[in-house]
Amino acid sequence: MLGRTARESSAHAALAAHDAGWSGVAAGSPVPSAVSDETEELLDLGTTSQALETVASIDDLAAVVHLGHPEQPAPMLEQALLAGAPTLLVTAAVPVRPQWVWVAPPGVVGGQVVVDEAGMRDCADTLRSVGVSPRLVPTATPVEERAALAGDHGSLVVERSRVPAGWVEVPGGERLAEQGPVWYGLLESADAWPRFGGSAQVWLAFGPSDDHRGSLRETLGVLADAGVDLQHLRSHPSAFGPHVFLTSFRCPRVTVLDALVAELDARSVAHRTLAVLPGERFEPGPDALTPRWAGA
Repeated sequence: MLGRTARESSAHAALAAHDAGWSGVAAGSPVPSAVSDETEELLDLGTTSQALETVASIDDLAAVVHLGHPEQPAPMLEQALLAGAPTLLVTAAVPVRPQWVWVAPPGVVGGQVVVDEAGMRDCADTLRSVGVSPRLVPTATPVEERAALAGDHGSLVVERSRVPAGWVEVPGGERLAEQGPVWYGLLESADAWPRFGGSAQVWLAFGPSDDHRGSLRETLGVLADAGVDLQHLRSHPSAFGPHVFLTSFRCPRVTVLDALVAELDARSVAHRTLAVLPGERFEPGPDALTPRWAGA
């Protein structure tokens, strides 16, 4: 059985589950569905924290979650996972082609653009680049209500499957189709990470045993000695004093992850594995930054 958070696009989450063949929508799956058609809709599990708590407490329930990118996790998801039950783990990732379209009644140009939370997350930069000011509505808002809010001179950004009858794409709307893929992951409750045969992308959170000068350097040395390819490092304040650190790296073999975690245990470094995403490459990669350094 599959679910999603209340703020997630139902169409995109269901498409991710279908494309990846995850439990509940795979052909011939014996797992029961909690909705009438899981190829179009997944069970609404509430807020992110509610969804994580529900997945951790109910057997045979998983959630489709927005990742950001396997190599560069969305900060809110990292934090929610680390604050959630220790059994929570993202075990797979899949990209989906964005289904967003910008539509209006025939002949309408301009006016306000009504968009939900998931659409704003995925399309805000594109919409602002063409000079519009989106009006945000909750993801659960019915399309009919959104159309009423747009009025006679407004437009909508919605999934292609939810375009109101008779509405057409507005000039400039084709730019939404030019965006890169949206990455989703399968969130499960598991006692151990999957045993991957090739390489995998790993999200690892850790907190040094104490916050003395050089403690981060020592722990990063453990990762370097393990030979992993560190691609992401972020710190966040901890309620227990020292900062916690959130990383993402490519791990060449499961035995490397086993040895790395064993070494952290031996050094009394608190840690949690938040995701193990089997796969060699996750293309396209995160959006690249072109830095302008001092003195350049």
